[in-house]
Amino acid sequence: MSRIDDAFASLKERGEKGLVVYLTAGDPNAAASLSYLRAAADGGADFLEVGIPFSDPMADGPTIEAASRRALDRGMTMGRALAMVRELRKTHSLPVVLFGYYNPFFRYGIPRFCRDAKAAGADGVLVVDLPYEESAEMAPAVRKAGMDWIPLASPTSGPGRIRRAVDSGSGFLYLISVTGITGARTSLPPEASAWTRAVKGRSRLPVAVGFGISTPAMARSAARFADAAVVGSACVKIVEKHGASRTGPEALRRFVRSLKKELR
Repeated sequence: MSRIDDAFASLKERGEKGLVVYLTAGDPNAAASLSYLRAAADGGADFLEVGIPFSDPMADGPTIEAASRRALDRGMTMGRALAMVRELRKTHSLPVVLFGYYNPFFRYGIPRFCRDAKAAGADGVLVVDLPYEESAEMAPAVRKAGMDWIPLASPTSGPGRIRRAVDSGSGFLYLISVTGITGARTSLPPEASAWTRAVKGRSRLPVAVGFGISTPAMARSAARFADAAVVGSACVKIVEKHGASRTGPEALRRFVRSLKKELR
């Protein structure tokens, strides 16, 4: 049982849905970024996705793209992101998933990354632009290091592809709720609930729904037939608004608390 498995088992026992919060490592700077991660955990996040900044985040909308640019401009690297996870581990024990694009992992070196990520305290890895067919090098290395390989499914994934993705992964299935890029939306497509329910019926893994969730009510609706909701851009917008000010982490903590309240 991994830390991610334990967290989902605990949520199920309590009759709760999980909350996954995404934040970009190094945004607005390294010190403030760590404060925001801790604030999200203190607000009730069950899982943290720590985004590795990348110069061409093709699946992300303007909010997370801008966060990546701010982080890169301030010198954030893979090594510094892992050091941030190591610091987070000194105060918090919730599961941490490293979320990113293949290029930074490849440039760092897959064996080196797996060793250093595990040592830092990471629990899982999600590579958004590495399709199932191309994951034969990285996925086994991540699993061998003792971390979960988090699979993805989108509205264009057929039943066979979803089955193969689930069979190749562990931890949870990240279910993309919309066809398109990340970004806070005012509503999810009307067919999202039925599709989530269908995927949940086919998955041996817990299902976390993400992309576009921006309010507590949307989180509750998205998680109705899933095990967790993922909120990213709406949290990153708070970082964007407050920057490195002392009020920022507290604003994020309050927002995360309001999200989690709807998932209990």
